[in-house]
Amino acid sequence: MTDKIMAIVALLTMIGFLAVVAAFVPEPDLILVIALVSAMAIYDFWQSFRSKRN
Repeated sequence: MTDKIMAIVALLTMIGFLAVVAAFVPEPDLILVIALVSAMAIYDFWQSFRSKRN
């Protein structure tokens, strides 16, 4: 259970950091890359969470 909590905290910290970067550097290309990287990280987290549940 602790590993899941730490993974969620790490994911939220990464997304929070990238949101600050996007807020201070509002370039459309950078925001697109940040959105794609965040989506891939969320997808990876979701896949690893589902595989351990089954």
